[in-house]
This record gives sequence, structure tokens and C-alpha cells, in this order.
Amino acid sequence: MEPKICAVAPEVFERFPGYVRGLVIAHGVTNGPSSPELVELLRAAEASVRERLRGQDVATHPLIACWRAAFKAQGIKPNDFRCSVEAMARRALKDQQLPSINALVDIGNILSLRHLVPMGGHSLDHAAQDYRLRPASGRESFVPFGSDQTEHPEPGEIIFAEGEVVLTRRWSWRQANHSLTLPETTAIEYNVDGLPPVTRAEVEAICAELGDMLARHCGGRVRLALLGPETPGASMEP
Repeated sequence: MEPKICAVAPEVFERFPGYVRGLVIAHGVTNGPSSPELVELLRAAEASVRERLRGQDVATHPLIACWRAAFKAQGIKPNDFRCSVEAMARRALKDQQLPSINALVDIGNILSLRHLVPMGGHSLDHAAQDYRLRPASGRESFVPFGSDQTEHPEPGEIIFAEGEVVLTRRWSWRQANHSLTLPETTAIEYNVDGLPPVTRAEVEAICAELGDMLARHCGGRVRLALLGPETPGASMEP
């Protein structure tokens, strides 16, 4: 069996110059409820958002506006479908605490809020095919988290998918039930999405920070990679 990879389609880099996807792969992790330290870090990350954005128009902040523009370029209305980090930031600004889900999920949310970049974590325990960020054909299936109803993406919409099963719709909007990070998860793949003005070096630094947090709180074997036009894919194997 050939090694499974995580990859970005050339069309994504062509349509969005300067885009970088950071990849953090971890195997042999121990998940479960977050420690009090992680919950405290989550609350501190929410507070950092309030400090940075209070009194501002969130939609015009450079790290949010770039994603709203990317959604518009795909024909997606950003007021109807907010990228993950904008949705979390708005929640923090309303003093609505994010629930502590489990250690692996909370680590991703902490860093997403801390750096105002979209991040997603997907279990690898049952991955059978490559994971790819690519334009949708429209035939793929998507069952949103918390639902049992099957949807289909719009043709051309950027999706993250395993074969014909969508893991995330609208690039950085909503994840599916298919690859949920559960308390029993032992292998995970994180995406760190960087659109300009976020730089390649900043994405690399966030990945390193994520790797350090995983090693400290969940153990396991961690690998990092940066995906760009010259290196569009990397192995997801241990």
C-alpha cells in the first residue's frame, strides 16, 4: 500500500498566490479531557482576541479580511459563511467562552485564536485515502458536524476531502463528522492556513509552536511540513 499524503491542488495556489498550508502530523498521541493548564490557555487566547479586536470592525482586520476576500472570490458570501477563525473571534468578542472539547481540539483552537489564522484538525485513525485541498466537482458528499444530513459542495468550491468525502467545506468553514477528533484519537493531522499578509515564516513558526504543545500535552511523534507550489504534498504516515 502506498503511503497516504496530504496535498494541495495546483489550482488553489494559482488562484490564491502566496497561500501556504502548514501541516502538523502526530501519531501515538494520548488525547482526553484538557488539563486545567490547557483550559487556562484557551481562556487567555480568547482574552487576547478581545484585546486585539475590541472596538474594531472585525471584517476589516487584515487577518480576517483576507479570508473574506478569498470566500468572495469563490462566490461565497462571507457574512453568511464565516471562516472558522472569524466565527471564533466574534464569539470571543461577545464574551462567549468556547467549550473545552478535548486536548487535541483545544490546542488547535488556542493557537488559531492566538494567531488569528484558521486551523483544522482531522483524525487519521481511520484514514484510507489521501487528504486533498482542491476544487470540488459537486458530486462529493458532506455530513456537517452535528448533523446526519448529506450535502454536496458547489462545483469549484475549495474543499478538503478524503476521496469523495468532504472533510471541510468552503476551505476553512465547517468540518464534517467523518474525521472528528475524539477522546480516543491516536493520530491527527492539523492544517494551518496562511493567506497574505500571513507569511510562510509565520506559518512555519505556528506549526513549530503547535508541535511543541502537542509534545508537552499529548506526547506522540510529531512531524511538520509546509505545502506550497513547489512542495504541494507531504506524507501523513508515522
